[in-house]
Amino acid sequence: MPYVVSATWTAQEGSESIVLDAIEKLTPPSREEPGNLFYQAFQDPAEPLVFRLFEIYEDEEAYAAHGASPHFKEFGLEQAIPVLANRERAFYETIG
Repeated sequence: MPYVVSATWTAQEGSESIVLDAIEKLTPPSREEPGNLFYQAFQDPAEPLVFRLFEIYEDEEAYAAHGASPHFKEFGLEQAIPVLANRERAFYETIG
């Protein structure tokens, strides 16, 4: 069953351009991962510090592979996450 991830990244004040750059670099290779079914990030125009990522993977193992990928390490763990004020993730399994 597909595995769904909803993440909210809130940038520290003044760091939104760093997070945006990281997401723009992270998105193309994430979409090319073998187990990725959907990967889309959003920025809230009313709250420019807030970024939401919606991801669907074939299964939980595919999501784990995404987290272990070189592009997530470089752009997520090393670039974006250090300048976040808050990071929230929710995980879901599809029905049917």
